[in-house]
Amino acid sequence: MTHKTTLSFTDRHHRFLTEKVGEGVFASQSAAVAAALEQMIRDEEERAILLDGMVDEIRARMQTSRDEYVEPAPAFAAARQAI
Repeated sequence: MTHKTTLSFTDRHHRFLTEKVGEGVFASQSAAVAAALEQMIRDEEERAILLDGMVDEIRARMQTSRDEYVEPAPAFAAARQAI
């Protein structure tokens, strides 16, 4: 389902959109904006996964004595694989 809306762009953004449509990178300015929004959504999802992994690791480390700390690379491997 699509919704019609009105957006305002700076000269810089409008020029960029127009160039990309002209180059054939996007079929329309709407398609370019939709692609940018999809990228933002993916970025947000990736960030949430990484933050959740960090929260879990911090909570676990708070229960662990210093001599039992683990290296960060293996600790975050599961979060990295999820993205």
